[in-house]
Amino acid sequence: MNPKLAIPLLLVALSACATSPTPDRPGEALWNALEPLCGNAYEGRLVEGTEPSDAAIGEQRLVMWVRDCGDTEIRIPFHVGSDRSRTWILSRSPAGVRLKHDHRHADGVEDAVSRYGGDTRGAADGLSLDFHADAFTAELLPASATNVWTMAIDPGRAFTYALRREAEGRRFRVDFDLGRPVAVPQP
Repeated sequence: MNPKLAIPLLLVALSACATSPTPDRPGEALWNALEPLCGNAYEGRLVEGTEPSDAAIGEQRLVMWVRDCGDTEIRIPFHVGSDRSRTWILSRSPAGVRLKHDHRHADGVEDAVSRYGGDTRGAADGLSLDFHADAFTAELLPASATNVWTMAIDPGRAFTYALRREAEGRRFRVDFDLGRPVAVPQP
C-alpha cells in the first residue's frame, strides 16, 4: 500500500469507529423518557386492584414525584394521601434496570419491609419494563417471590406502575396523567 494513502485511510476508519452508534443499554428508552419528568409531580388513579386494601388506596389522592434523576439512579416518591413513606428507586444494572421499593417511617427510619423489588430480564429496550422479584425479595416477602412489577410510559400522556402475581391472580395498577403536572408534594 502506498504510505501516503495509509494515514488518510486510517484516519477515515478511526473517525467512522468514533461516530458509529453504540447499542443502547437495556432499559434506555424508559430511562430517557423519565428524565424530562424530573422535578415534576403527577396525579394518578387506581385502575386495578384485587386486594381489599387496594380499595382504600384508590380512595386516596395518588401522586408520583420524579424527584431525583442521575446517571445511575432515578428516585420517584409515591404518595398515597398523606402517606409519604414510599419511594420507587430505579437504578442501572448490568442486565438492564433494577426497581427497588424504599419504605420509611414518618421519622425517616427505614421500615423492616423495604428494598424489595427486582430486575429486568432479557431485552429491556422499550417504554415498558417488567421487573421480576429477586432473591432478596423472595426471602423478605415469600408471598412476593413471583411478583412482576411493570413501569411503562406513554410520553406526554401517561405513566403506569403495576404489580402482578400470576398464580394468585393478584393485580394492582395505577395510571398517572403526564399531561397535567401537579404541585410538588412535601418530601
